Amino acid sequence: MIAAEESISGVGRIKERIGVLFELLKFRLASLIAFSGAMGYCLGAKQVETGKLILFIIASIGITGAANIINQILEKDLDKMMKRTANRPLPSGRISVDMAIVWAVFLGLVSMVIFVFVFNLSTGLISLLSLVLYGFVYTPLKRVGPIAVFVGAFPGAFPPMIGWVAATNHFGLEPGILFAIQFFWQFPHFWAIAWVLDEDYKRAGFKLLPANGLKDLDTTLQIMIYTVFLLPIGWLPYELGMTGINSAFVATVFGVLFLAQTFHLMRKCTDKTARQLMFGSFIYLPIVQIAFLLDKL
Repeated sequence: MIAAEESISGVGRIKERIGVLFELLKFRLASLIAFSGAMGYCLGAKQVETGKLILFIIASIGITGAANIINQILEKDLDKMMKRTANRPLPSGRISVDMAIVWAVFLGLVSMVIFVFVFNLSTGLISLLSLVLYGFVYTPLKRVGPIAVFVGAFPGAFPPMIGWVAATNHFGLEPGILFAIQFFWQFPHFWAIAWVLDEDYKRAGFKLLPANGLKDLDTTLQIMIYTVFLLPIGWLPYELGMTGINSAFVATVFGVLFLAQTFHLMRKCTDKTARQLMFGSFIYLPIVQIAFLLDKL
């Protein structure tokens, strides 16, 4: 009876540890980023091989998870200061820093092996650059100023480009356009989040809002300017023959709606309208990327 109880308890602890590991790599976020990379892979590939696509998604989740873990290790003490992050695995003490390092190294190495040996060296190098920029450059810059958002936009925009390079083993205008769409999208996306979480971020000393760092008209103006770029860029995949006319219209319509939300934020300058813009950003990117995929099919 005691042995059975100990066995059940042991299984429970194992499940709990696995849950903590998945929580640490931010699996849902990593999956969304992997989807973005898979979109680039499918657009670039002449013929999509299911096995290779699955391996690409696994490696994408792994390298993104490793970067997320590095971010959390470096910000462990800062996360304790913020309400939304205080219960994360590291600040709450549910996992040690040493174990988190081992998990990050494992994920990073496995991902790099897949990228380099299943796909090509270029894919591995860009992925490694993405990890370094996010984990070791963007993370410490968050306490310096909004330059962190600009730096972080590069690794954040790499996934679809990495996917294209994994499928084709070459650079060019096509992966550059996929990169540009996700690059400019990140500014309204991150600044809307920074606006909503401004009070929490200030507790940790994070300075992410542009201009003078205030929730005012100057900040909303910069958000609007970056969003405007999405309109012409969203049309370019069609012009380059990557997708059809239908997805170009979808990108334009959702780009206009996204831009309208920035004007609404400019008029109101409230947390409520910033939150609406934040959710709008979550809708815009996957809808446009799904449209690109469907149009190619």
